[in-house]
Amino acid sequence: MRAQIGVIGAGDCAPEEHRAAEDVGRTIAKGGAILCCGGLSGVMEAACKGAKEAGGITVGIIPGTGGENRYLDVVIRTGLSHARNVVLVQSADALVAVGGAYGTLSEIAVAMKIGKKVFGLSTWEVPGVVACSSPEEAANAALDAASRSGGCHSPRER
Repeated sequence: MRAQIGVIGAGDCAPEEHRAAEDVGRTIAKGGAILCCGGLSGVMEAACKGAKEAGGITVGIIPGTGGENRYLDVVIRTGLSHARNVVLVQSADALVAVGGAYGTLSEIAVAMKIGKKVFGLSTWEVPGVVACSSPEEAANAALDAASRSGGCHSPRER
């Protein structure tokens, strides 16, 4: 079973967050994991773009029934609005937060509540979120956490 790394962040992001998210996605794909996200624009789209450029697989768990970004391989149309954040967090073995607004904060809260590891880049300062200094550091830390969680196996362990 491949690791599933969630990438969370705002649908409207600053250029530096966009670049960071692309790098996070690229690193996740190179690590052999599946990228899961909220499937919309901004950080989510940028992460998916980076993952696709590196040959990765992307999954978008979208809040409605349309509006997904063009870099998704799999689209899960939930019709759940913000409640889809719980589905996304539950689907991930570990998460990377890039920037973010209140939706990102809610995903971080769910992750903390259920014991998922979250690695952050310029995101909410919440106890339990591990601040990282680069996109590669955050993505690699999430990959390592996922492989240690027992819920998946990274390609490096096979």
